[in-house]
Amino acid sequence: MKVIANMRQVDLSAVDLNLLKLFEALVRERSVTQAGLRLGLSQPAASRALGRLRNMLGDRLVVRGKLGLELTPRGEALVGPVARLLDDARGLVAPAIFDPASATGRITIAAHDHLSLVVLAGLVARLERQAPALSLHIAQPAGDNVRLVEQGLVDLALGIFADLPGSLYRRGLYTDRYVCIARAGHPCVAAGLGLERYVSLRHVAVTISGLGESAVDTALSALGLTRRVALRVPHFIAGAMLVADSDMMLTLPSHLARRLADKLPIVLLDLPLQVAPLAPAMIWHERFQGDPAHAWVRQQLVDVVAAFEPAG
Repeated sequence: MKVIANMRQVDLSAVDLNLLKLFEALVRERSVTQAGLRLGLSQPAASRALGRLRNMLGDRLVVRGKLGLELTPRGEALVGPVARLLDDARGLVAPAIFDPASATGRITIAAHDHLSLVVLAGLVARLERQAPALSLHIAQPAGDNVRLVEQGLVDLALGIFADLPGSLYRRGLYTDRYVCIARAGHPCVAAGLGLERYVSLRHVAVTISGLGESAVDTALSALGLTRRVALRVPHFIAGAMLVADSDMMLTLPSHLARRLADKLPIVLLDLPLQVAPLAPAMIWHERFQGDPAHAWVRQQLVDVVAAFEPAG
């Protein structure tokens, strides 16, 4: 028999999910007393709740039978929908669970070439082992990348950040120092690198925009000194490759320099100048603060840099 019922307006403020939990217990126990015990209710309290449930749903729902309570046709029809509704409600309030092994999708991170090489290589290795179906996308940099995070265009940004909007979170990753690199066989390698020699050599300077002074130039200026900048480039890796094939010098973060020295014919030299250390950080928007998947990715980055050797 097919029954077509007319839908009527329902005041959701009058719907009590706790009464639906009683209905679920009645279906399982077929006893008001036992259903009440399942929910921590006394027998009188369970009976009163059943009365409210019947009033809310407009049906007796259960009646006495030979083997206990039996469901009315309306009660039978509600068993499935009520179970699904309560499962959905429990899912809404239960803590979200993230399983990296089965996770899919894409993580988008904004970072310039320096941090892409130093930090993200380790992150890729972790994703391959623990979350193979997650893909990683490095976004096109936009200045300091703060705008990309604010506008939701990336999940995370890595870099050196000054003041941030109140909607963004920051976590420091590690501390690094500057060193110099020169090609293998450069005269300064044997002769030593004092401050006077350092400023007299031809340098590659790296700035994010390709213009303006770097941290090294600022530190030299405070001493009343300038260096011979022969070339300005926006990328450390390009600068290092040029240094490997010339007599120019490049000053760059030590973690990056060590990694490049494994691939290029260059040597590392101590910088004969006090420059404020680098403190790269990651930033993210407050809407991701409580997201378990996002928190897992952030923790992977923290674990990657925890394995770094001291920069001293």
